[in-house]
Amino acid sequence: MAKAKLQFICQNCGAASPRWQGRCESCGEWNTLVEENAAGGIGGGPARSGRKGRVVPLEPLHGESAEAPRVPTGIAELDRVTGGGFVRGSALLVGGDPGIGKSTLLLQASAALAERGQRVIYISGEEAVAQVRLRAERMGVARAPVALAAETSVEDILTTLEAGPRPALVIVDSVQTLWTEQADSAPGTVTQVRASAQAMIRYAKQSGATVVLVGHVTKDGQIAGPRVVEHMVDAVLYFEGEGGHHFRILRAVKNRFGATDEIGVFEMTGSGLREVPNPSELFLGERNASSPGAAVFAGMEGTRPVLVEIQALVAPSPLGTPRRAVVGWDSGRLAMVIAVLESHCGVRLGPNDVYLAVAGGLKIAEPAADLAVAAALVSSLSGIALPADCVYFGEVSLSGAVRPVVHAAQRLKEAQKLGFARAVLPAASMDKTTNADPGSQGISQLAELVASIAASGSRPAQKAVPDEPVRRRPTVAEVAD
Repeated sequence: MAKAKLQFICQNCGAASPRWQGRCESCGEWNTLVEENAAGGIGGGPARSGRKGRVVPLEPLHGESAEAPRVPTGIAELDRVTGGGFVRGSALLVGGDPGIGKSTLLLQASAALAERGQRVIYISGEEAVAQVRLRAERMGVARAPVALAAETSVEDILTTLEAGPRPALVIVDSVQTLWTEQADSAPGTVTQVRASAQAMIRYAKQSGATVVLVGHVTKDGQIAGPRVVEHMVDAVLYFEGEGGHHFRILRAVKNRFGATDEIGVFEMTGSGLREVPNPSELFLGERNASSPGAAVFAGMEGTRPVLVEIQALVAPSPLGTPRRAVVGWDSGRLAMVIAVLESHCGVRLGPNDVYLAVAGGLKIAEPAADLAVAAALVSSLSGIALPADCVYFGEVSLSGAVRPVVHAAQRLKEAQKLGFARAVLPAASMDKTTNADPGSQGISQLAELVASIAASGSRPAQKAVPDEPVRRRPTVAEVAD
């Protein structure tokens, strides 16, 4: 009889090692290697047998394919992110920080589906049935015909699901609490998470029910467990939000049945999550239009235009190496914009500390924010407030040119709807926009933006503090040099 081959699996990252060692070579964590049988069981291939493989029929690439059947949840923001609703037979993974509202969102979605006549089963591995009922009463959805269960055994869950009619939606909260008898390890380990997720995904494919798995996140913001779970599911959704803000953002990072650049915006209230159909009003609700260093950026999140305020603070640095702090944007792109301003526009930002933040806690990854960031930096350095009724968008190249961006017409339409009469945008995008507002200004070089800000006004003089050296800000002429 052949000797069973053993391997050691890291419970943090899932890396395999032929021998035990105190520290994992892949992730650097200590005491995370656990012995597993590589010949069979979870993580191993099937046992050797003399059975010959069968011929798999081959299909042509062309042919008619029906659209994936969907089940709309009735929550517009959730349906926007998923691509129109849950696809039958699909598996979704929802991650987010603790207390961000994952369970609240899925409980609302399950109640909305159950009230529309769909059979929904909510399985909680972290809370008792009484705790889920208390949350449902607080949210006002306790009367919804949702079937509840508090169980962590995968075998018991699958037996319960197969005993009754096929459900339309099964929610498992969370996948880190599940355990299966096929793996000899504690719940939450890499082996158990992989085995439990594989069993639930197999049930979704075979039965046609939609399975939603809730996943914990690590301190780095990644879903805990092996990355192979994200590869196995059909969609991965992240529920984001800052503790000091009352809004939440649902973002898709993987979606086999829809786009991955859509976002859903919710507002956390005492009775649950409320949809925000116009997030621009939410992000601009506490805007101070008379302060220097604030520029309104007209961005795009998928097919939705979003207006958000970008705030910059440029201050003399007492340190030998000035600080560069960024919240909600790419720090490398900020360094590039600062370099372009210094090299091609004569704006000296090197000896100053630069702080940049996207108001409201929204994270922006669009290069079209370059122009708004440059406008906010120049405004903060010169002390000149930007026009309150103007929006900015455009990509800045290393040569100082302002490159065109897509969906310029939609950005301008959203700005006009919120009362913005002017816009600064790339000249090439303005030429392609047929319904551009007469107040829009098209620029081709970043130096034109700096010159227009310098010509718009001057900063009032400030009284110096006696017996202290005065740190003078650059004049308007120096900024536009």
